[in-house]
Amino acid sequence: MRVLMVEDATDLAETVSSRFAKTGIACDLAATREEAEDCLAVQRYDALVLDINLPDGSGTDLLRQLRISGDRTPVLMLTALVSVDNRVSALDLGADDYLVKPFDQRELEARLRALVRRDAVQKSDTIQVGSLSYSPSQMSATLEDEKIALTRREAALLELLMRYPGQFLSKERLYDGLFAFDDADVGLNAIELYIARLRKRLAGSRVRIETQRGVGYRIMDLD
Repeated sequence: MRVLMVEDATDLAETVSSRFAKTGIACDLAATREEAEDCLAVQRYDALVLDINLPDGSGTDLLRQLRISGDRTPVLMLTALVSVDNRVSALDLGADDYLVKPFDQRELEARLRALVRRDAVQKSDTIQVGSLSYSPSQMSATLEDEKIALTRREAALLELLMRYPGQFLSKERLYDGLFAFDDADVGLNAIELYIARLRKRLAGSRVRIETQRGVGYRIMDLD
């Protein structure tokens, strides 16, 4: 999952981003509406975390702009305002969810996972492909009831593939889901490395990761 967090409180944004990284969520940060627009112009995101109060305008204005343009990216609004009117206004403008500051990081991550599941083929928290099962909230996988060891990035890649079983996902789509702008030194070919590692984890089972040259990768159950 790749997220854009639009938040001008630097300490909060960096803390959240650092914790995201530990759970396999790639996060880009923008402190202003202008910076957010620059990011959105060049990058597709699985979800946005958008503060209402920004130095150069309102987060709700950015939300309104996104929805008018037809951008349906899930948006979770952050607000220090507890007024019901403010929350209702954001939801009416097209926000998918909201969270009041201060918040628990675990709740933020759970809400983002729920938003991303809405557009996925597999919508439950525990994803199943044949004998392979994966829990995004626990970042843990079992194959034929045996737990398999995964690094943070391997787990994030496996989740992306398993959310769309049988569908080819391009190398670029997988890369965008794993790496943020701060990871610019990591090349696109890193995906091939992580795919190779996952294939080793699945060796001997009926679950396969297939490659179609020029198209991408998909995960399949051969039964």
